[in-house]
Amino acid sequence: MEKKDVLLALIPQQGLLPLYFYKDSNVSIEVLKALYSAGIRAVEYTNRGEAALQNFKNMRKICDTELKGMYLGIGTIKNAEMARIFIDAGTDYIICPGLVEEVASEANKNNMLWVPGCMTPSEIIRAETLGATIIKLFPGNILGPGFVSAIKEIFPGLLFMPTGGVELDKANLAGWFKAGVCAVGMGSKLITRPLLDEKNYAQITAATQEVLSIIQSIKS
Repeated sequence: MEKKDVLLALIPQQGLLPLYFYKDSNVSIEVLKALYSAGIRAVEYTNRGEAALQNFKNMRKICDTELKGMYLGIGTIKNAEMARIFIDAGTDYIICPGLVEEVASEANKNNMLWVPGCMTPSEIIRAETLGATIIKLFPGNILGPGFVSAIKEIFPGLLFMPTGGVELDKANLAGWFKAGVCAVGMGSKLITRPLLDEKNYAQITAATQEVLSIIQSIKS
């Protein structure tokens, strides 16, 4: 099975894609381990600071040596050059904050899963034409579950994942999944700044387990 197909099954099965960035490499690695302990097998590290590339390379080594079955993707990729740099660094998939056509062609050339950020039906149509299979609805809190309900039937071949403003509580999560999303992306609501600063990895594991459990109960 190709990596792309594995991820297309894994992300919906997991129902949650945690995403984060932290400037300290050791903290970034410990968060990765905390998420793995919670049962997470696909993570997005966001390219949001000067340390992102080196941190990513260090995290890649940990995935390869200690975290069997963990897929590490890179987010906030806005151009082809950045995509190439992280493909060389061993990313398993690429996530963009918008629809970036040059990133699409770079990923397609490498037979790699890429997830564009879209906000309008026109962007989603263009993404589908370029070969996208999962669409990141961003920012999720602006669009809302009603947007998914309204457009889902037009795009039967696509999976949708809102990111940005998805809340931890059951009512918010249920709204999204009932509208038909395959997963939710969660960053600072799940891996909060205080938890990162305090290096409270046990709480990151616990919060992640709780969200996974809520999502499984909604789906069943």
